[in-house]
Amino acid sequence: MTDNKIKHLEFIQNTINRMSTNSFIIKGWLITLVSALFLFGKNDINEKFIIISLISTIAFWYINTLFLRQERKFRALYNEVRKKDNIHIDFSMDTGQYEKEEFSVADCLFSNTIWPLYLAVLLIQIIIIFVL
Repeated sequence: MTDNKIKHLEFIQNTINRMSTNSFIIKGWLITLVSALFLFGKNDINEKFIIISLISTIAFWYINTLFLRQERKFRALYNEVRKKDNIHIDFSMDTGQYEKEEFSVADCLFSNTIWPLYLAVLLIQIIIIFVL
């Protein structure tokens, strides 16, 4: 493996790591935001806090899905570059060619790494709404 190929793979891996880190951070922000909204509205359940909380959960779910989708595309690019001959290394970071079903928003939305957390948060919000 040449230095160019190794460097290109490192570029791609750094992007994959960044997407994964962003996904983790988004999950932490969601928990913090939802907790804060319910703490601010704990004395009297205000409809504004409930609506903001539910919309935030759905928005964060979608944003996290986009990060996972990009991460999957870069993993496919990594795999392609890994198999390339050294003379064909062009340092391209274009993932536009990866539009298969496994890279769809719907597939990523219900990925096992995404939906359990967001569904759990939504269920907890619904339980809090009806119990309090």
